[in-house]
Amino acid sequence: MARATGCLAVSLGTALQICLLFGTASLLSVGGGNSVVPEIQLRAVDTYHWLSAAQFGDLFAIAQAAPGPSMLLVTLVGYKAGGVVGALLATVAMILPAGVIVHVVARFWQSSSGARWHVAMERGLAPVAIGLVAASGAIIARTTEHSPAQLALTAAATLVLCATKLNPLFLVAAAGIAGWLGLV
Repeated sequence: MARATGCLAVSLGTALQICLLFGTASLLSVGGGNSVVPEIQLRAVDTYHWLSAAQFGDLFAIAQAAPGPSMLLVTLVGYKAGGVVGALLATVAMILPAGVIVHVVARFWQSSSGARWHVAMERGLAPVAIGLVAASGAIIARTTEHSPAQLALTAAATLVLCATKLNPLFLVAAAGIAGWLGLV
C-alpha cells in the first residue's frame, strides 16, 4: 500500500522501518527514552531521510517543551515518517517491548533486592545511563544553528541547572521571552 495523499496511509516498507527503529530503541532505552535520541536521530535523518537534522532538532524542542511524556519525540518522528499511522506505530513500538520486559524484570528484581549482583548491576548501569543521556544532549546541540547569543544562553542554562534546583520551566520561560524580544 503506497503512501496516500492523506495522513492515514503508510507504505509497508516505511511501516516496517518505523517498527524496527522504535522497537529496537525501546529495548535499548537504558536510563530512559532520551538515552536513545542519538540513534533515533541517526536513523530518522541519515538512514531513512524522513526529516532533516534541523527538523529533528525542532521536533525534539517541541517534545521537551510540551506537557506530557518526554518521548513525545517518538510520536512526532513517526508522524513525519508515515502520518497518523506512522505516529501510532512509532508510539506503540517504543512503549510495548520495553513495557513488557520491565513488567517481567521488575517482578524478578524485587525478589533479588540486596543481592551482590543486584547492587553491582545498579552501580554499573548508572554511569552508562548518564553517558547515554549526555550523548543525547550533545546530538541535539549539534543539530541547531547557534549564534553567540544562543551559545551563551545554552551555557547559562546548563550552569544554572547544574548548580541549582531551579525548576527548568523557569528557564524555558526566560528563553522564550528572550527569543520573543529578539535577544537570541
